[in-house]
Amino acid sequence: MSEPRSVLYETPAAHVARLVLNRPEARNAQDTALLYELNAAFDRAARDDTIKVIILAANGPHFSSGHDLREGGSVAEQMAAFEPVGTWCGFGCAGAEARMAREKEIYLGLSERWRNIPKPTIAAVQGKCIAGGLMLAWPCDIIVAADDAAFADNTVGMGVGGVEYFAHPWELGPRKAKELLFTADWLSAEEARALGMVNHVVPAAELQAFALALAEKIARKPLFALKLAKEAVNAAEDAQGRVGAMATAFALHQLAHSHNMQVHGLPVDPSGLQVQPKSKAG
Repeated sequence: MSEPRSVLYETPAAHVARLVLNRPEARNAQDTALLYELNAAFDRAARDDTIKVIILAANGPHFSSGHDLREGGSVAEQMAAFEPVGTWCGFGCAGAEARMAREKEIYLGLSERWRNIPKPTIAAVQGKCIAGGLMLAWPCDIIVAADDAAFADNTVGMGVGGVEYFAHPWELGPRKAKELLFTADWLSAEEARALGMVNHVVPAAELQAFALALAEKIARKPLFALKLAKEAVNAAEDAQGRVGAMATAFALHQLAHSHNMQVHGLPVDPSGLQVQPKSKAG
């Protein structure tokens, strides 16, 4: 892409595509445009039969600060410029319906879509990865973290029970998932690796080179076999009840928004908002 955009598309090596979040001035916060650009980039890589592996990276010091809460306008106005990729509808409806439609489409829907792309995906994460940022990293098959990476889900402090793509129990195990949600504490890169959420921790200066070398190693395998291996592992997770559990969590997420609107006139509870605690990474 010749012009700066929210997501850049690169081919740094044979059979490898790299998608780069490109809003460093906003700490790669996810507005609607970024999410649809990212989805289009994933589609482009998925549909290119010469691409075997997809890397998701980010420009700037931080991978993603989560959803861009500064995006104004009604749900209908936010969605007007974009063609939905899912079948959920009702972006202009009253009550809880419009918000649920939007979050079903651009949060849960897109993250699940990316999780099921039939090609190996690698997230290269540096700096902060907060709440909605997890919903970009978690759908990827492999996570490589810089040694300065730190992860958090602060949504309980906002009066909501967790991000829309509720993969916490599968990524962390149930007890650590509860602690992460209840406290909103930061999880360091090394802690995340010990829990199995992160595959590798490398010096920040080596992050992109390491992720690319890993992608090139994977890309030496036959693409069809890679697709089948990914499908098999994803099916094993789904057989454990992942899909149904995440659907329940998403419904509870919408209940929290509706409750907060009734009680506080906002989709979040302002009484729980607080300064994010410092991470061990500084």
